Amino acid sequence: MTVTGIEKRRKGFCALYIDGEFAVKIDTEVLLSHRIDVGNQIDDEKLKEVLDASNLKRAKDKAMWLVSFRDHSQKELLDKVAKDYGFDAAQKAVERLVELNLVSDERYASRYASDLINIKHLSKSGAVRKLREKGIDKDLAEQAVEAVECDFEDSIRTVIEKKYLRYLNDEKGRRRCVNALLRLGYSYSDINSVVREYTDTDEYDY
Repeated sequence: MTVTGIEKRRKGFCALYIDGEFAVKIDTEVLLSHRIDVGNQIDDEKLKEVLDASNLKRAKDKAMWLVSFRDHSQKELLDKVAKDYGFDAAQKAVERLVELNLVSDERYASRYASDLINIKHLSKSGAVRKLREKGIDKDLAEQAVEAVECDFEDSIRTVIEKKYLRYLNDEKGRRRCVNALLRLGYSYSDINSVVREYTDTDEYDY
């Protein structure tokens, strides 16, 4: 096979033409580093080597760009990068960032657990569930949540006072409030105990 054309494209890519037909888009730096030029002979093995190198470079670039904005768990980052550059390239990119300590599930879990509990007012179980959804190991998620100091009854009060206080003397409103708190992971008994502080009756039908 013969490289018959190389055309610059947007975002640092080049279009590679083989035997007169478009073949693939390759990162320009990778193309130069592999000394691919018009007129070169290229076989399937070499083409795959160049394409893999292009995907890996792009995967690393995207991973670096994503973590420059905020922390990511390894799984979250892997999923985002793999959508564009494939699982193998994404995994290698994430592993490299872990080696550089730019990605750390321990650090991510600690920070995210604090946000979930202190800002979003989730319960312990709700916070663990969210961390698990991000790919955090169960034991690590539980440890991160346990390390956050919080009065969870005060968290329930905060949610009630921000969103539901005016609804509590109405049965439909109380049900709405309780369901919202259940979705945050709080137990019915804890919710009921706090809700009673704001109402003038002990007779509930949720």
